[in-house]
Amino acid sequence: MERHEIETFLALAQELHFRRTAERLHISSGRVSQTIAKLERRIGSALFERTSRHVQLTEVGRRLYDDIAPHHRAIQEAVARATAAARDASHILRVGFLGPATGAVLFRVISTYRDRHPGCEVQVVLEASLSDHVAALREGMVDVLATMLPIEEPDLVVGPSLLREGRILAVPTGHPFARRDQITLEDLAGETAIYAASPAPAYWQEFHHPTRTPSGRPIHRGPDVDTVQAGLTIIGAGQGIALATAQAGQYFQRPDITYVPVIDGAPAEFVLVWAAEGESAHVRAFAAAARMVTPSVT
Repeated sequence: MERHEIETFLALAQELHFRRTAERLHISSGRVSQTIAKLERRIGSALFERTSRHVQLTEVGRRLYDDIAPHHRAIQEAVARATAAARDASHILRVGFLGPATGAVLFRVISTYRDRHPGCEVQVVLEASLSDHVAALREGMVDVLATMLPIEEPDLVVGPSLLREGRILAVPTGHPFARRDQITLEDLAGETAIYAASPAPAYWQEFHHPTRTPSGRPIHRGPDVDTVQAGLTIIGAGQGIALATAQAGQYFQRPDITYVPVIDGAPAEFVLVWAAEGESAHVRAFAAAARMVTPSVT
């Protein structure tokens, strides 16, 4: 079996849903079907029972999963340990962030970390995507990520807080809300709001882009976007509105967009996050530096 076949089979066995499996693996549903069909032909037996309502493992499929899953997990853990050891030896820590204000705080943490560990180096690798802000951790692109809560992923560790800020609503300048000093979440009833594109998890979407007001009135779903600039362009064109954090109003001023404070709802909180399997002495030291820089937030 090739690596992509193993990963596709294991993911489908866990998700039991072709679309969710495709989103998890960042491939099309058709690619998932083709890979499983090819694997079934090679084995000579169906691995999944498929109906219009559900997907489940066959007896052969369950046996294959039980045989493969522990070995695949052991390989992943071994690679993660080796990678962490190599990074410890290299004294290089790769970090990423979501949002410009978060990046500004992160650079203060980096300065403190370097002062406390002069033999260590930090590389700021990337700004995370709105749609899958933790993918960089899972793909091994970064060791530590500064991103937004909520994080409900068992393979990730949530570290110290870096920043908390209020919520604002980005609206076209011609929108009636643009003439108001403030709004509430209840005011969003009947509006069309843009969303982070899949595969942002449902719990994260609902927190940052709710589909209903607190009283249960619907908020219409507008276009999905992967980047801040794409979202701002759609809003400026009058195609939707979007909940955002206060830093958007500071860093993304545009003549076609107005930002209005939202007076209710939970504030946005940005934290350090890292993969549990990739935790190293450098990661722990970086988290300690963050606690020194932002003690009032933590």
